[in-house]
Amino acid sequence: MYPRVAEVPFDSDYKFMATFHNMKNEQGKPTVRCFVKGAPDVLIERAGSYWLPDGESHPITDDNRHLALQENDRMAEAGERVMVVARRDFDPATFDPKGNLLDLVKDLTLLAMVGIVDPPRAEAKDAIAKCHSAGIQVRMITGDHAVTAAAIGDELGIEGEALTGSQFAAIPDEQLKQQLDQIGVVARVAPEDKIRLVTLLQQKKNIVSMTGDGVNDAPALKKADIGVAMGITGTEVSKGAAVMILTDDNFATIVKAIEYGRHIYNNLFNYVRFQMTQLVAFIASYLLAALFIVLGGAPFTPLVVLFLNFLITVPVAIALGFDKPAQDLMERRPRPLEQPILSPSQWVRIAFIGVLTAIATVYLESIYEAEGAATAATVGFVAFALLSIAMGLSARSETATAFNRDILHDRNQVLFYGVALLVTILATELHLLQRVLDLTPLSGRQWLICIVAAIALLLVDEVIKVFLRSRRSHSAAPPAVAVPTPA
Repeated sequence: MYPRVAEVPFDSDYKFMATFHNMKNEQGKPTVRCFVKGAPDVLIERAGSYWLPDGESHPITDDNRHLALQENDRMAEAGERVMVVARRDFDPATFDPKGNLLDLVKDLTLLAMVGIVDPPRAEAKDAIAKCHSAGIQVRMITGDHAVTAAAIGDELGIEGEALTGSQFAAIPDEQLKQQLDQIGVVARVAPEDKIRLVTLLQQKKNIVSMTGDGVNDAPALKKADIGVAMGITGTEVSKGAAVMILTDDNFATIVKAIEYGRHIYNNLFNYVRFQMTQLVAFIASYLLAALFIVLGGAPFTPLVVLFLNFLITVPVAIALGFDKPAQDLMERRPRPLEQPILSPSQWVRIAFIGVLTAIATVYLESIYEAEGAATAATVGFVAFALLSIAMGLSARSETATAFNRDILHDRNQVLFYGVALLVTILATELHLLQRVLDLTPLSGRQWLICIVAAIALLLVDEVIKVFLRSRRSHSAAPPAVAVPTPA
């Protein structure tokens, strides 16, 4: 209806968009009318007059300019995203659609100030609270007005001071590093501000995740450790720069992904600890048996070793790999960036538990060796199997007690540990397995002794866990950092 003859596209540098249309003015004369929408502070500065509801135009002066700015602040403090709409008419005879249109966007007449209610998703506040409990610091960097950004950040529970992009850019790097922990919101940012923020956070040994959807977000997405692009509203450029695409554009999904990643890592960590403990236990058993000449220096026959590995260790390892998420998973501090999967102190614990397992096994074999090699070998097999099951139960958490009933509510855990226990019993009771493994039935007293040894090992690890819980409550690792950039 009103043909567009020219356009000034939106840019974050000047923060507005303008279109030019052929139309008629109020007197019916042809005119080229420029319509502008953009940031209130920018367009108020470029305006020369404003309309009142009765249609009259009044000049903007130093005496009344502050009224528009105050109204902008009032709406922004309510969490509304404020946009100003303005216009200007040009003579069609002198208007050049190929000229410098940016310089023409001045002496505007303000038409309206629009407050857009864009409330955060209901789950966003809970997700940010979960981030805080997990040691993840969330910062919001946005193109919104600083007052609006601060109001939204406060509503979401984002802690820290709110700065404008110009204030952020004016702070030297070394001073900014010291202040970063106190900054929660940065508004009216330029693309270089986003890259600078990511860089400084990384220099402080943080793992930085950056979200974005626009073309100007691409450099920061590329720079971040984990760039996350929006799948629905994101541009192809931002998707290409990111390593992850969020298909539902929901921040809470990122938090769920963090929780899932921690779950996988925690299960892998428990699996590795268990397997390394088993390895130490096997090696120490052979060394002790050779040193004290128990069962000729061989505590297990080759077939028994294979049987223990494949039918006892494997079910327990599978149970650890498929364990449900720990209840305190999102209440733990992030691991330091340089920390290996097993720290020196964890290796000491693994060696200690592994050696205890070997000592208990070889000692019981030495006691019953006088009753016959088959009895001693069977006691050693049962003791090692039950000690392995006990180690698996304890390895489900590095610090939480193994004496809880949550395992009874997980059918997979009951199944795998039940299989390991059942196989241990069958190996000593089934005649076929007895012949293959050179084992013999045990008395109730002998079974009881093996069970007591397994419980004793479990109690020793429980004491270690009490110590670790006490020490961990007084220590904290540097936080990971998520930096969302709402549109």
